[in-house]
Amino acid sequence: MTTRIQRRPVDFSTGRFTSETPQILQRVLLGRGIVSEEALDHSLVKLQKPQLMRGLETAVALLVEAIRAQQKILIVGDFDADGATSSTLAVLALGAMGAPGVDFLVPNRFDFGYGLTPEIVEVAKGCGPDVLITVDNGISSIDGVTAAKTAGMTVVVTDHHLPGSELPDADAIVNPNQPNCDFPSKNLAGVGVIFYLLSRLRSALLECGWFEQSGISPPNMAEYLDLVALGTVADLVPLDHNNRILVHQGIARIRSGRCRPGISALLEVAGRDQRRLSTTDIGFILGPRINAAGRLDDIGTGIRCLLTRDPGEARELAGELDMLNRDRKAIEQGMQREALAALETLSLEGEIPWGLCLYDANWHQGVVGILASRIKEKFHRPVIAFAEGDNGLVKGSARSIPGLHIRDALSDVAAANPELISKYGGHAMAAGLSLPAQHLDAFRAEFERVVRSRLDENQLQAVIDSDGELEVQDYTLHTATLLRTCAPWGQAFPEPIFDGEFLLLQQRIVGERHLKMVVAPPQAPQLALDAIAFNVDTDQWPQAAEKVRLAFKLDVNEFRGRESLQLMVSLLEAV
Repeated sequence: MTTRIQRRPVDFSTGRFTSETPQILQRVLLGRGIVSEEALDHSLVKLQKPQLMRGLETAVALLVEAIRAQQKILIVGDFDADGATSSTLAVLALGAMGAPGVDFLVPNRFDFGYGLTPEIVEVAKGCGPDVLITVDNGISSIDGVTAAKTAGMTVVVTDHHLPGSELPDADAIVNPNQPNCDFPSKNLAGVGVIFYLLSRLRSALLECGWFEQSGISPPNMAEYLDLVALGTVADLVPLDHNNRILVHQGIARIRSGRCRPGISALLEVAGRDQRRLSTTDIGFILGPRINAAGRLDDIGTGIRCLLTRDPGEARELAGELDMLNRDRKAIEQGMQREALAALETLSLEGEIPWGLCLYDANWHQGVVGILASRIKEKFHRPVIAFAEGDNGLVKGSARSIPGLHIRDALSDVAAANPELISKYGGHAMAAGLSLPAQHLDAFRAEFERVVRSRLDENQLQAVIDSDGELEVQDYTLHTATLLRTCAPWGQAFPEPIFDGEFLLLQQRIVGERHLKMVVAPPQAPQLALDAIAFNVDTDQWPQAAEKVRLAFKLDVNEFRGRESLQLMVSLLEAV
């Protein structure tokens, strides 16, 4: 796979920045469609107000009634980090508001699959709930909601996934992506949706005098923003301004030590400095360890780690999650070797398909999503990785590339071939599906047809969007620190990447496959800059090159209390 650098277009005339805003900062912000410093205001007062969220007031009224009547509430979540943080937040906040004995139930992916199914409702009955709240799922649970209501439960669906043509017959649905919802931020994660609902519930309980009557101190909802930040970043939802506020506030709490003991413990077992936490740490350290529980075992371990107030118990559970993550990595690496071998065979036989559908009966159901991501990154094609399911089904996890809305692509397949797919759902960049094993070859052909109809050949080439070249005077710790003021970076608000040609002064392999370099701009050969490229091809590097072309991020490297500038290289080419 080849990768090309594409520079972001910037029109400085559209900016409304003050004269104090450095030009490098203006360039980065304009390249992301931001025209003033207002988008860098991450104070909570700038959050979108909940009044426009369809179904929210109905849900709040139901929950006020349930709490006042001391009804039993059950949370039904999802088995990923967003579902885990959503479940934790709901249990903690509802309990703090005086709801008695709030419990959670998350379907085991291997026994029940995703969402509120009739089968999981049967399990839920054993908990005896009066009210059932879904978090991070439920918008497609038509039969499950019907089963819960038939069992006498009041059902409140909170979700953020795209709905199908039919909505469940819940007593209330809170989802910014449901039809006729005017809430302007459509990118909330599941944890963001339940945070909004519970924040409004707190206000309603204050208004009706519940806390005063019950002798309960109203909870400070800001105390749950560590969970909101974790779930939002881990679920890879776009970081629009609203989500950046939530993530910024949550990260600030974690850095200052005002977070759940479980989050501190997870960072501790990973050897990360809590005071320097970034969205990258959430995405690559916290999220994967919580997700590992849902992928290999039971997400309940992750939820209990986030729920506990006991630092000792948190460290023990964090250790279990760390071990599960190590096991997940080992399983994934084996699956990746098998997938790459299969693709090598395809490559030898002819052109690699535009849409890759991979299957092995021995692959682990819980890890196919990560496998799909890894193969997508390597070949820059939409990928669906399948594993064997139950009752003659195969279960797939899909990951896409820019330009292809993967859920819509699956919808195209289903519309043209109603018998092929048993069920599917998801987002623009990720989706899940199941289908009868005997339909896999037919599905593979149909998926290829749809992908080719929605993409052109140029979109199969990976692109690095660059913010351009840096001036010599911008290679400073001050610039790197300045760019941090725009954080949090993440999905749809990417961290700045720059590019340029450099003199290659030194190079050596560190670790197993990382290339440590010293480079210098040709116009300033005396300016020696540290740079590192991770996971290089050791058959090609080091090599006898005098000049290289780099795409890189500016990073502040801290070693033994000393900070220095370092270039984090994402593309390395000899010139």
